[in-house]
Amino acid sequence: MSINFQFVAEYSRWDVKNLEKIAGRISEAINTQLQLPRNSSAVVLLCNDAKIHQLNMDFRGNDTTTNILSWPSEDLKVATAGQRPKLAVNPELGDIAMAFEVCFSEARAGHVKLSDHLAHLLLHGTLHLLGYDHIEHADAIIMEAIEIDILAKLCISNPYTINDEIQ
Repeated sequence: MSINFQFVAEYSRWDVKNLEKIAGRISEAINTQLQLPRNSSAVVLLCNDAKIHQLNMDFRGNDTTTNILSWPSEDLKVATAGQRPKLAVNPELGDIAMAFEVCFSEARAGHVKLSDHLAHLLLHGTLHLLGYDHIEHADAIIMEAIEIDILAKLCISNPYTINDEIQ
């Protein structure tokens, strides 16, 4: 099943029509790789750095900006690192927030098309909604492999190779 992304643009610099196209491609690609509940959906808040900084502080206790945050509607993580999460049952997967300035700056610094970077981040946030994580190395290997595979289906380069080269 595919995912219906609903965008809430709180910051005017976001190109919602472009993001809807990106989301459609991500949704189709995820459908070939992962099992999802019928009529899956996620709400995506498109905000600025100040808003995501506040959200990061409020929900994670981190006094910094970030590119994306996710709030899954159900806890799908498993206790043992290196195992895939439980399958989602609730079609309302959760909420994502994306910060325009951070996303734009990262794409520019990495010499990556903004649309490719946004596709990666939307996929990344969605995988968090589905219980994937990258805190433990064994979990990161699984999550990154899924990202790389899905992005390759969309003709988007491995974001981890690109990011490693610019650091």
